[in-house]
Amino acid sequence: MTPILEFKGVSKGFGEGLGREEILRNITLTVRDGEFLAILGFSGTGKSTLINLMAGLIAPDRGEVLFRGKPVQGPGPERGLVFQSYSLMPWLTVKGNVMLAVDAVHRRLPKAERQALAATYIGMVGLAHAADRRPAELSGGMRQRVSVARALAMRPEVLLMDEPLSALDALTRANLADEIERISQVEKKTVVLITNDVDEAILLADRIVCLNPDGTLGAQYEVALPRPRERAAMNHDAAFKALRGRITQHLMDVGIDAKSAETRRLPDVIPLHALPTAYAKAAEATSDERYLQYSQLHKIYPTPKGPLTVVEDFDLTLKKGEFVSLIGHSGCGKSTVLTMTAGLNDISQGAIVLDGRHVEGADPERAVVFQSPSLFPWLTAKQNVAVGVDRVYPKATQAERQEVVEHYLERVGLADAMDKPASEMSNGMRQRVGIARAFALSPKLLLLDEPFGMLDSLTRWELQEVLMEVWSRTRVTAVCVTHDVDEAILLADRVVMMTNGPHATIGKIMDVNLPRPRTRKALLEHPDYYAYREEVLGFLEDYEHGRTPAAPTSKTAKKEAA
Repeated sequence: MTPILEFKGVSKGFGEGLGREEILRNITLTVRDGEFLAILGFSGTGKSTLINLMAGLIAPDRGEVLFRGKPVQGPGPERGLVFQSYSLMPWLTVKGNVMLAVDAVHRRLPKAERQALAATYIGMVGLAHAADRRPAELSGGMRQRVSVARALAMRPEVLLMDEPLSALDALTRANLADEIERISQVEKKTVVLITNDVDEAILLADRIVCLNPDGTLGAQYEVALPRPRERAAMNHDAAFKALRGRITQHLMDVGIDAKSAETRRLPDVIPLHALPTAYAKAAEATSDERYLQYSQLHKIYPTPKGPLTVVEDFDLTLKKGEFVSLIGHSGCGKSTVLTMTAGLNDISQGAIVLDGRHVEGADPERAVVFQSPSLFPWLTAKQNVAVGVDRVYPKATQAERQEVVEHYLERVGLADAMDKPASEMSNGMRQRVGIARAFALSPKLLLLDEPFGMLDSLTRWELQEVLMEVWSRTRVTAVCVTHDVDEAILLADRVVMMTNGPHATIGKIMDVNLPRPRTRKALLEHPDYYAYREEVLGFLEDYEHGRTPAAPTSKTAKKEAA
């Protein structure tokens, strides 16, 4: 049988002369009719270039791209495309945006049939109730559903999806992924999905193809798991866990470069906020077990309808050198707790005490790494880190401060890019600078607010390992806000799970008794890892649809309720 899509020795590059960059190299690939194919790879491996070639938006430099045995010579309605960005017309309603595609492709159909076609697919993605709303009135997940409905309404033979879920929060992403799987099975479409999420690929695909960093085709995996595939059930499936481990290890092997040898050492300099030695020794016995204390912490915002309590009765104590992850659904107050700890958000009630002193206002003793690292774009990596170091080490010489800067930039893998302006860096490189800057301050407390949330999951793995490696040397007390279950377990000594807002509080605390130093490979191989994962996933599942779960659904919650 002729494959529906086929690549024969395809290569594609961009630029001219010395500036030319080869993106894809000698790709030979077939997509079977009715298959759900997922393509995985690090950022920059050519995934989007591959799908743009399938869509006919660009042409290969060498080789052929075929659709049903004939060369692809441009876009066509038989290949529907869903982008990462929604690309909706803001002045049109949901129905109006879908009708644009329907009218363009099915203009020979009677108007009533075109409208019925649009209504069918709007209903299929669960937006019948919002057909008359405009994009500004929709959430990110709803806008992406409109994009899916618009592509489906063209009635394409192949649905091409270029990271359609990456801009969404974890819960919305999971729900929409389930919707895409259901639709693909109902419609019996051929689907090609570009993704950077291994779990997403396994849950959705019949086959997974990996792209190597050099633009060549990597390993391929058949996914023989029965459908429908439920996330919670997969956590107990030996075949799922084995496949997940193989794919993850392959991607790490081909994607994470060997770390360069360390050549720089830290000078013997004392930061401004360091305690005098005698005081520090006297305080050790009394404060190390209660180094960071949250006591009856509340955050209340005034609104036209009265006070809104976002966080309520948040009580937690951290030991010195402990790493805690905060996890919960969007809107549960995780980042609010973190910004109050940083001194960037006023405390409404209660207190936060760090090393015996109340937290009041921002201070370099509390270093923050945000989702976006907020670098000065005109400064180099070295200059961005030096901004904080110059303030924190006032008694150090210029040479010593420079040693501090270069040491931490080297530790995060930027030894060869220290003099590169931030404006010329990738998101992953900029986040490395942010991590280096935070550690270079020698803070008493490291605060991380979704530090890898804007990165693809494969780059995230690499930076998690970088963070763990640098943290293991400093053992700074750390609090990390995340929505990623694997990240929470990998990084933390304890995972603190928050209930939904408003009135969000601590719902559960889980000790993570896994040996350190930790790596993702060791995590996947540890016999207790999936039990920890189930406990967190069960909690999040219980709170998925509201502030207070109607009844426990996870095994852990049922056991506790009994």
